[in-house]
Amino acid sequence: MIDPGLSGKVVAITGANNPHGIGAAIARAFAAQGARIFLHTHQVLDEEIQADDADQPPGARFYRAQNAKDGREVLGELAGFDVEAIAWSGDLAEAASIPRLFDEAEASLGPVDVLIHNAAAWTADTFVPGEHALPNRTVEAWTDRPGQITPASFEKTFAVNTRATALLIAEFASRHVAAARSWGRINTISTDGAHCFPSEISYGASKLAAEGYARSAAVELGQFGITVNIVSPGPIQTGWITPAIEEAAAADTPLGRVGQPDDVADVALFLASTQARWVTGQLIYVGGGHRM
Repeated sequence: MIDPGLSGKVVAITGANNPHGIGAAIARAFAAQGARIFLHTHQVLDEEIQADDADQPPGARFYRAQNAKDGREVLGELAGFDVEAIAWSGDLAEAASIPRLFDEAEASLGPVDVLIHNAAAWTADTFVPGEHALPNRTVEAWTDRPGQITPASFEKTFAVNTRATALLIAEFASRHVAAARSWGRINTISTDGAHCFPSEISYGASKLAAEGYARSAAVELGQFGITVNIVSPGPIQTGWITPAIEEAAAADTPLGRVGQPDDVADVALFLASTQARWVTGQLIYVGGGHRM
């Protein structure tokens, strides 16, 4: 039996309030190994969402209803692993939330050993004006046409996906070095469309910038025993993929299906494990061959 060496480690996971999401799956994977779990949550409330939308089939309304949850359902699942787990809510678009996240984690569980930045902001935007903008098979689940890029669409996505990535890594490093610690893990969750994402241009570009921060961090922080890696999922069914999109995505994937959150969680767990001690600065695509 392989021991990943994670029992008792403090793992902070951002964006973990959707019980069907990647963050929740990562939390379950680490809890199964005996890690102590700090869940960051941020409810994305939507006035159009109704209480019964959580019972709808996968699609935009179901996904939004899941993201409006507060993390208690995920905490309830973690209780079955008999590990310490707490949840804390904060908006990572606000820079002041970053040190508070670490303060709360340290006060409740101790210094953070593993940081996994999974939280993300998303909007459909494009360079193409007005009626000329064409939906793609991802965006059409949410809106007929993406809007042209604006300062608001840029700032919304980059604040959480890029700036928070940089500030989280910097805060982790500052506390790690100040305490003269010698072991640490950072994983950034990206997307396999980061290099080029038509109709979701700010989302893709913000994730690509985050990848750049992670690679630089791997070079700079290796001297302190910190590894930094990037997990890049393909289409993952976190509740947003409609049957039509699932069929199209599966046909475009060598392994013939869309991914599940556990597929990503297992890779995130590996990158934090003892077995990945000599892996840093790497991007791993987790998409069944969707991108190679």
